[in-house]
Amino acid sequence: MKPWKKSSRDRRLKKWLKSSIKAIMLIGLATAIALLSAALSPGLAPVMAKIPATHTASNPIAQTEPEQHGKTLFEAGQYQQAADELEQAVKRYQAQGNPLQQAAALANLSLVHQQLGAWDSATAAIAASLSLLQPLTNASPAIPVLAQALEVQGKLQLNRGEMEPALATWQKAESLFRKAKDTEGAIQSQMNQAQALRSLGFYRRSLDRLNTLNATLQAQPNSRQKAIALRNLGDALQVGGSLEQSHTVLEQSLEVAEAVNAPNQIAAALLSLGNSARAQKDAKSYPADAIAYYERAASLATVPLLRIQAQLNQLSLLISQQSATLAASQSGDRIQRLLTQLPAQLEQLPASRAAIYARINFAQTLLNFANQQSLAENQPFPPVPSRTASTLALSPLLKTTLQQAIAQSRSLGDKRAESYSLGTLGTAYEKAAAQLAPTNVSAQTQQLEYARDVTQKALVLAQATNTWDIAYRWQWQLGRLLKQTGNVKDAIAAYDAAIVNLRSLRGDLVSVNPDVQFNFRDSVEPIYRQSVELLLSEAKTEPTTEAEKKTNADYLEKARQRIESLQLAELDNFFREACLEGQRVVLDDIVDKQNPTTTIIYPIVLKDPLTSTVKIQVIAKIPNQPLKLYPLVDAKDFDVTIDQIISTLDDGLTQLQPFQAATRKVYDWLIKPMEQDIQSAIALAESTKTKATPDTANSAAKVETLVFVLDDRLRQVPMAALWDGQQYLVERYGIAISPGLQLLDPQPIKREPLRVLAAGLSNPPKSLGFIKLPYVENEIASITKLGFLTTPLLEQNFTRTTLEGNINAAPFNVVHLATHGQFSSNAKDTFIVAADGPINVSQFDTLLRSRDATRPEAIELLVFSACQTAKNDNRATLGLAGFAVRSGARSTLASLTNVNDESTSLLMAEFYQQLSNPKESITKAEALRRAQVALLQNPTDYDLHAPKLWAPYILIGNWL
Repeated sequence: MKPWKKSSRDRRLKKWLKSSIKAIMLIGLATAIALLSAALSPGLAPVMAKIPATHTASNPIAQTEPEQHGKTLFEAGQYQQAADELEQAVKRYQAQGNPLQQAAALANLSLVHQQLGAWDSATAAIAASLSLLQPLTNASPAIPVLAQALEVQGKLQLNRGEMEPALATWQKAESLFRKAKDTEGAIQSQMNQAQALRSLGFYRRSLDRLNTLNATLQAQPNSRQKAIALRNLGDALQVGGSLEQSHTVLEQSLEVAEAVNAPNQIAAALLSLGNSARAQKDAKSYPADAIAYYERAASLATVPLLRIQAQLNQLSLLISQQSATLAASQSGDRIQRLLTQLPAQLEQLPASRAAIYARINFAQTLLNFANQQSLAENQPFPPVPSRTASTLALSPLLKTTLQQAIAQSRSLGDKRAESYSLGTLGTAYEKAAAQLAPTNVSAQTQQLEYARDVTQKALVLAQATNTWDIAYRWQWQLGRLLKQTGNVKDAIAAYDAAIVNLRSLRGDLVSVNPDVQFNFRDSVEPIYRQSVELLLSEAKTEPTTEAEKKTNADYLEKARQRIESLQLAELDNFFREACLEGQRVVLDDIVDKQNPTTTIIYPIVLKDPLTSTVKIQVIAKIPNQPLKLYPLVDAKDFDVTIDQIISTLDDGLTQLQPFQAATRKVYDWLIKPMEQDIQSAIALAESTKTKATPDTANSAAKVETLVFVLDDRLRQVPMAALWDGQQYLVERYGIAISPGLQLLDPQPIKREPLRVLAAGLSNPPKSLGFIKLPYVENEIASITKLGFLTTPLLEQNFTRTTLEGNINAAPFNVVHLATHGQFSSNAKDTFIVAADGPINVSQFDTLLRSRDATRPEAIELLVFSACQTAKNDNRATLGLAGFAVRSGARSTLASLTNVNDESTSLLMAEFYQQLSNPKESITKAEALRRAQVALLQNPTDYDLHAPKLWAPYILIGNWL
């Protein structure tokens, strides 16, 4: 639709008629967009304001054709043209003195500018709209328009990171929609509020809002709009990680769509069900269910774009699973059929943002396919002439696909889509360079230059439109390219910029980049790790000049901050939301001032993805000394060594030689390089007299605390069990684990009688498959005997309700849980067991934090005495860290593996005995050390010497 041309003065009647027709067309456009936005959005895009139509005798023209034209225009994704038309409409309504229609057009214009990434223009348009509506707020016709304008304003605020204002705006919009008796509008506002709550970190409140919305939808009669709303709700639940609930709601959406015979809504529901099934990778029927949903969606869709989206998702899944569940021949046939069909179908799509993204997704799938083929050929870097076209990173088909995407995005004036297209082309050039023979330096250099050129163009476009969710990708890509060409300084700067953008996106990390599939392990974690590796490659182990020392200090400080940021990002991804934070104190301040006999150790795991070799570099903070970098160590057989340690702890093997050999390797990787420096620190600590001696017999060898900020699979290794050839590490030092470089309010535990809430369950529900814990009552009785103010919750008295009620009723500073539980890399599978069933980590977080309103006292210590990390889950310690961080407790004591019930009772009794010793004030880390050594060196029961019985216990957080 082209902008209107001005008529000559002598044809005023014709001008008036044209303006009337055009106004009605814009009314139809706005109405169509309102419906389509609800139909096509993922649940967050607000419905565009409906421009009120006026039918008079002088304006009898039917709206059917203009509405259809508006629908076509919107479906085409021609946002720039829509913006041009709406700007003309705004001027026309202003000239006519029609503020209500002008305000609606301005709200729509703001939404279109948001689609284009023109944030300043979007802000100005919605401000003007609300200004016009302010005097009309009491007029009935203005109420629905104001509600929809507020929806647009909330969307803008969310895009700008203003979460709380967005929530308040959408609450106002919901109230107005209800006043106007617009149920669909109210539902949209509730869905938006749920997203804002999740972005603010209120996951439980967000889920409650969605559950309420679900109940509202169930009461509605079947309709096309109900099918759409249920699908949007299911998609929102999937983004929030509630996959089972998402699947249920999406099934209902499908049933409603089938009941009202809406073929494209049926196909859309099947597409969403496919995405939901794809996200459930631990399901027995994965990936067959997802593929079946995609195939059915493609067969039923009458809209070409919807059919192509289903086929693209099916193709990418087939390629990623080519060597997994499905037989290679079966998946190979399907892949070849889709690769043959899709190019011609893409050619038939009219130019639109959705069509551009379809091409980008196809190009990314082709890149993935090329990588898969390279691996299958066992030739990661074969010369180009020896390869088939399908295995080339920059095949003619891929290059043509991206060139078409670039051309279409430019013709639409869609800078975001153009940035995506150019950046993906840069990725293809980068991978094409990697496929060239190492001797072909000239060709490699040329490909890298092409890659850098288009990546920089993509980055400029992303920055110009403030689309930081894609800018970080191109900054990362640019960093890789600069590193390959030897420009390390600029490469570091590019990585720095990428990580700054990731931090700004932190509140919504899990839904970053909704247009191209997001995966934390592929899209976020490598940025941090590659950045750290780059920084460490420039740092020196023995800087000499003052300039070198200063530069070195900057590199090391930035490197360890990156490791902490990665751990925080992992937890965000684990919980599907930003983790809560509080007032924190830098660990260095504690080491240098409060507890100057503590050393902090940062082992950083560096893996080469091509050779699978592992190297470890250690940074250490020794009291009153600057950060120090130790030489890079080859960690040969890294995974095999850690598997050996875990196997011994899991199986309880009594043969110590293999276990000690494995833990000796880890000791040599982490501790041996700094042994001399640690001993010097101990000697210095002897003269400070700031830490109580553990006992008179060993007063000459004061115990120092080692605090580890662990990385990668080292988190699965109990540092207490590291063997130096003569003794275990715990026999020399108190040991603690910190999830980051800072602690929440790091105060020593008060020496007044501890107030303990002790919950225990020896007979878990049979349906969960856990064994009986016969020593639970003994364990809790031993705590009570020490004179603590203990409130026991045993067996059937230990439920979620009684636990929450007691936590809120009294000022406990210790919560001790003697029950089965599991820590997993999946929040859904991370729980403790109560008499009435599992309490999930997110539920537990809410339960503990509910005391904040009535009990401001901190929980000093949270103890899980019978929980364990999930077997065969290399990232299961995420669940343990999640419990520790989100509980709000200063310290958490838990076990990495399942430990004997009787030995647990003995260790816990000794731990509390040491912690409450009135004769001396020791740290929690020292109390745990003594309890572990008491079992290890037990003179009467040699079975207790087995590492399985004492080693797995770890203290997380505040060790004071």
